[in-house]
Amino acid sequence: MTLGRTGIAGAVAAVVLIWALLGGALLLLLVALNVASVLGGVLWRPFPGDFELTEMGVAVAAFSFLPFAQLTGQNVTADIFTSRAGPRMVALMSTLAAAVATLFAGLLLWRMSLGLLDQRTYGTTTTILQLPIWWAFAPILISLVLLAIASLVSLVEALRAVRG
Repeated sequence: MTLGRTGIAGAVAAVVLIWALLGGALLLLLVALNVASVLGGVLWRPFPGDFELTEMGVAVAAFSFLPFAQLTGQNVTADIFTSRAGPRMVALMSTLAAAVATLFAGLLLWRMSLGLLDQRTYGTTTTILQLPIWWAFAPILISLVLLAIASLVSLVEALRAVRG
């Protein structure tokens, strides 16, 4: 459950794993919703607002996977740069990647926070169900906080690898 980590890093890994599993459960729920809507359209009538719920739910789920991908090193990499590099060079590149990930997580967190405030201020809602758009921003911001923390954990681990 802690992805082979102990202490604070282990606690972060456990929370990140649970958050990703919740995102996966949300995707399964959305699949069930879409199956029910398609069957409903064939048998009686489609479920109103299924597209809106799918759109918001997939966005939330996609963001929920980002911290897990960061913490497990499953982000896209260009092996052409590391295939002939030694362990120290790979550790240096991992450190750079973790630092960039931390900066981007902070940038995304800042901008999405402002987006949430704008959506709440203007009262933007979905067309059919009239759900406030900012509702999707709240779990996305949690994902971005976890991404920032996971990026810091991976940065610390990469720095240790450079030193050792």
